[in-house]
Amino acid sequence: MDISIIGAGVMGLCVATEITARGGKVRLYDREPVIGGHACSWWAGGMLAPHCEGEAAEEPVVRLGLEAANWWDKHAGGVARNGSLVLALGRDGGELKRFARRTDGSRQLDADEIAQLEPDLEHRFNTGLFFASEAHLSPRDALISLSENLQNNGVTIETTLPHPNTKTIDCRGLSASDVLTDLRGVKGEMLILKCPDVTLSRPIRLLHPRIPIYIVPRGNGVFMLGATMIESTDRDRITARSMLELLSAAYALHPAFGEAEILEIGVDARPAFPDNMPRIRKRSPVVYANGLYRHGFLLAPAVARMTADFIFNGTSSELMDEN
Repeated sequence: MDISIIGAGVMGLCVATEITARGGKVRLYDREPVIGGHACSWWAGGMLAPHCEGEAAEEPVVRLGLEAANWWDKHAGGVARNGSLVLALGRDGGELKRFARRTDGSRQLDADEIAQLEPDLEHRFNTGLFFASEAHLSPRDALISLSENLQNNGVTIETTLPHPNTKTIDCRGLSASDVLTDLRGVKGEMLILKCPDVTLSRPIRLLHPRIPIYIVPRGNGVFMLGATMIESTDRDRITARSMLELLSAAYALHPAFGEAEILEIGVDARPAFPDNMPRIRKRSPVVYANGLYRHGFLLAPAVARMTADFIFNGTSSELMDEN
């Protein structure tokens, strides 16, 4: 079976990987010939944290997200299974209790247990939540790994679009809003910091009533700090308010972040449907896989599996949409 896939972000690469693994022949198209040139997945946090996401997301996000860690381990490697740690400052203790009520799979920690997990946070937090089954990865390394594996199977990125009558899977993200008119952009602003004075072993979520943030270790004193969620398609700039709030939250987690070096500033718009759930839509001869919202690396494996099931077997899934 010959399939053309448009879009080499996390969705397109996962679909291409799933179809190739089943014996399909893939041609992959993107406006950039190399991975990471523009895809918003280049700026993802890489947290494979279905239980934590359940605090605000629909039930399928948790259930389908449970597939992610094993899928990434199999196809890309580099998955760190160190769990997730959720914390709140003393004045925001109510946020931690609310988070615990809305999620499953956590264990409450006291100050000593937090220090055992993350020694650099000793004496900084009295209580927290630990989601031991969760994981994380480096998104850039994972995307590059998928791309290299596809190249080893004869799949390279082409910049000339396929013939209109070719059987095609469209994974263009927000660029597909020219056809998927109910697709919207949700702006995310992120920072990559270097702070050799802090060592963390797992993603930390710091709760706050207005702007909860996450910090994900990348190794060698480098951290991803994110992320805002703003209803906007703006991809060009970070606002001063967002920068201040992100850095203030990092400083609240550990004062050493006040001396951190800002290596990169990332701004992009995530594709989302009105209910923030992904969709698979068929408009012959094109199948659209889109709407990952803030759950790109968490849900792309399940969406890719369902898309491949439809392509090979005609199997409809819970994410199929006739709109």
